[in-house]
Amino acid sequence: MKKKMVFSLLPIVTLNFACLVAAQQPTKVPRIGYVSGFGDANNPGPQVEAFRRGLRDFGYIEGQNILVEYRYIEGKRNQISDLVAELVQLKVDVLISGTVPAILAAKQATKTIPIVMVTNVDPVATGLVDSFARPGGNITGLTRLTKDLNGKRLELLKELVPGMSRVGVLWETEAVIESIGPVGVKEYEAAAREIKIGFQSLEVSGQNPDFEGAFQAASKGRVNALITVRTAVLNRYATQIGELAIKNRLPSMHEGSEHVEAGGLASYAASPFESFRRAAYYVDRILRKGTKPADLPIETPTKFELVINLKTAKQIGLTIPESVLYRVDRVIK
Repeated sequence: MKKKMVFSLLPIVTLNFACLVAAQQPTKVPRIGYVSGFGDANNPGPQVEAFRRGLRDFGYIEGQNILVEYRYIEGKRNQISDLVAELVQLKVDVLISGTVPAILAAKQATKTIPIVMVTNVDPVATGLVDSFARPGGNITGLTRLTKDLNGKRLELLKELVPGMSRVGVLWETEAVIESIGPVGVKEYEAAAREIKIGFQSLEVSGQNPDFEGAFQAASKGRVNALITVRTAVLNRYATQIGELAIKNRLPSMHEGSEHVEAGGLASYAASPFESFRRAAYYVDRILRKGTKPADLPIETPTKFELVINLKTAKQIGLTIPESVLYRVDRVIK
């Protein structure tokens, strides 16, 4: 009788021991690779902070149940492939970036690691994905369709500066890979022609941007308003561009609110912060639900915001028309 009792308890003891061992096994903490075109390790920038907030919304705490490997481009486009390669070698579970060169480098470097993008361009037209509804491959995410708003920005700038007769467009010559350099300039040129105002191209080199020279050329060409084409390199110099625009008393329109916060006059675009916060949703679906990027539709913005810096307007002696003020979504004072 005693022997029977001993042997009948063995399966239960074995099962309990197996459960105890399983409970003690360390859970794999997912690792994300993030290639940022803004900021640096000491000052990661608002996009990174927005992404972190998004992660927290889904219950992820950096250093506890998720790890993020950050790599900052810092204006050095020739290092992007190396930064992406580092993250691929680390075998991160997801790659995320908001710059087209990094997304392209990631697409070439891996066919298996999921890539979440936050891009300003049309991802189908630029060949990043197959379609919005079914991206295919290993890339998904969001597009802010920044470049589709070029004509609207020029119209808004003309409303802000009723006497505008000639606009200068500041762009970076090396941005060809981002499909936003010459293409964006041509769109602005066509829009300027449509509303019958003069146009001047103000190009700078991304390797060594001569902003002083560009603004001198604008002054010589009698430019009385400025538009900046958004690229990772020019975003890095947002403060310098804003200061020069104020110094030259040039009203400026930008493709992202970061420039307005750095001293630019106005911007019209989808909120970059909400886009990067929303990127955490894609990361969660991939990590927690196991959803394939190919099955996650690309999201497009439903709302665009007009942001105006009233302090800058005062510094350049510009009175914002009431017709524009009524439509402002956010004011920086």
